[in-house]
Amino acid sequence: MKKQKSLIYKCSSCGHEEPKWLGRCPECGEWNTFVETAVNNAVNNRRSESRTRSDSRSVPQTLPLSVVDPAEGSRIGSGIGELDRVLGGGIMKCSAVLVGGEPGIGKSTLLLQLAAAVQTKGRVLYVSGEESAGQLRLMADRLGLSKDKNSMERIEILCTGSLEEIETVLNAVKPVLVLVDSAQTLFSADGGSAPGGVNQMKFCSFELISWVKEHDAALFLTAHVTKEGVIAGPKTLEHMVDTVLYFEQNDKSSALGGTTDCRFLRAAKNRFGSVDEIGIFTMGEQGLSPVEDTGRLFLVRREGELPPGVATAAVLEGSRTILVEIQALTIPAKGSMSRVFSDKIDSGRVSRVSAALEKHLGLRLSDQDLYVNAAGGIRITEVGVELALAFALYSARTGLALPADMAIAGELSLTGEIRPVRRLAGRVKTATNLGFGSFLGPAAENQPVHGLKAVSDIKSAVKIIYKKT
Repeated sequence: MKKQKSLIYKCSSCGHEEPKWLGRCPECGEWNTFVETAVNNAVNNRRSESRTRSDSRSVPQTLPLSVVDPAEGSRIGSGIGELDRVLGGGIMKCSAVLVGGEPGIGKSTLLLQLAAAVQTKGRVLYVSGEESAGQLRLMADRLGLSKDKNSMERIEILCTGSLEEIETVLNAVKPVLVLVDSAQTLFSADGGSAPGGVNQMKFCSFELISWVKEHDAALFLTAHVTKEGVIAGPKTLEHMVDTVLYFEQNDKSSALGGTTDCRFLRAAKNRFGSVDEIGIFTMGEQGLSPVEDTGRLFLVRREGELPPGVATAAVLEGSRTILVEIQALTIPAKGSMSRVFSDKIDSGRVSRVSAALEKHLGLRLSDQDLYVNAAGGIRITEVGVELALAFALYSARTGLALPADMAIAGELSLTGEIRPVRRLAGRVKTATNLGFGSFLGPAAENQPVHGLKAVSDIKSAVKIIYKKT
């Protein structure tokens, strides 16, 4: 007897299914991509039978939270201090981490160094859909990883993108850490569209995440990014994983003497730690090297007095203080409206600070084009940079240079007041250890801070720096 068939309409671009034909796919937004597809009813009957059998099984048992072993939420040291800092203290078991970055930023290098340095006696599986085993060995030799024979022997290499082959190896090797490079190369016969498609990435990633959670392992996935700098593919992929990391590169390496590239590792999402931490690496012949002492990393080396338009800001990046040189330039506007050019500090923040200066100090900036930069290419989002930004703009507009041995931190309100910032004592201590003789900032809330010149508003701050009466 001939099997009965029903029809569905499937998007040829993303694999989305609809019971009737549509002109535009609601999933990917493409036009005229729905194709008529036959579905065998026998398959649906088998699925219904499977559901009936599962319903007849015993109901899964729940556990009180009080009896759950805390060791099930323990962490594994990655062996890379800056990576542990961003992850919140190490690699959480039964977790999935997504690492995104531009081509050539060092994602594969980071994964290979992680495979060699991770502090575990279990097996490590490195799955590569982009490079061959020979290329990976050459990279390991170049990075000097092959010198440690114990680390090399525990790393298993699998060069494929087939989900079925990966699952077979996973069940045979039982690794404690799975590294996949990259999510766009994964494919499965059950995933629908071609490799790299939305459905393939979601389906294959979900299967791998489910495997590591069931087997008390951890998963690292790399992913490409679009020209806008966000991870390519479905946004659902970022929701499925526990941590999303972005690997970024500074625009220039002048702060490091012009010889070394500086890379930043940031967390956009972290279920097991803070998203405020930042990992800093330098890329050299031996691969990625963690930067432990970041005090002077973003300060321009110069002798003598500071030029006008330069201020030293003490900002927080997670749990540590970093001193960054803020540079500002003001020139007459070329058009009827002034413009703000700032990519490392939010342009909206620059506009608010300049408006406060114009209101409370009478410093005319509305007819000026404002250019703001952070030396070393680091992107600053912390509110404590506002007072230093204000003095960089003031210095650039008036031509009066700031003292070279002064560090600044504080939040500038729209009323001209200097508001307190977090961990002020730690900022002052870091600046003092780096040789700065004075520190300008808001008054400490709890107890006086040695070496701090406390100010309450922007007018009094200008009087203290330039000794105006």
